[in-house]
Amino acid sequence: MKMVHFYLKLSGMNIVLLGYMGSGKSTIGKILAKRLNYTFIDFDAYIEQLEGMTIPQIFEKKGEIHFRKKESVYISRVLEQHENSIVALGGGTPCYGNNMSYILGLAKNVVYLKVSVMGLSKRLMPEKSGRPLIKNIADEDLTEFIGKHLFERSVFYQQATMTIDCDGKDVETIVGEIQKKLV
Repeated sequence: MKMVHFYLKLSGMNIVLLGYMGSGKSTIGKILAKRLNYTFIDFDAYIEQLEGMTIPQIFEKKGEIHFRKKESVYISRVLEQHENSIVALGGGTPCYGNNMSYILGLAKNVVYLKVSVMGLSKRLMPEKSGRPLIKNIADEDLTEFIGKHLFERSVFYQQATMTIDCDGKDVETIVGEIQKKLV
């Protein structure tokens, strides 16, 4: 009976996951969506579909400024046109234009998946080649880059309606913590 009430309470709402690249937004989002019977939307994949090219291709062919402008257009669209969705944002999405204002205005549950600089560095080192912002950073400079970048972005991430500390926790634990905090 409680589960039915829980679903009714969340009906019509989107849940937005944000955090630095490699924080687990897509992995956690897919599991959370399945548990809540929500649709999962990977925001980067959404942009790729609309733009007809991958994020790395957009960065390479049209530049980061073009990408960030499109991101601002698409964030309000995805949140206005979908409901009962888990939206996993790109790491920089909340940090540009008025994106964080749009996000907070269109979603009650905005979750910051917080991972330490060392945790992010460990996760991202093997994935560098597929990540446009870090692919050209020397391995020995990656931790420092992430630390600086995370510091710059944290003012946006900290505006989320809830923060989940992800260091040392498995995916199931994190998903459970999010579920308990949903409003």
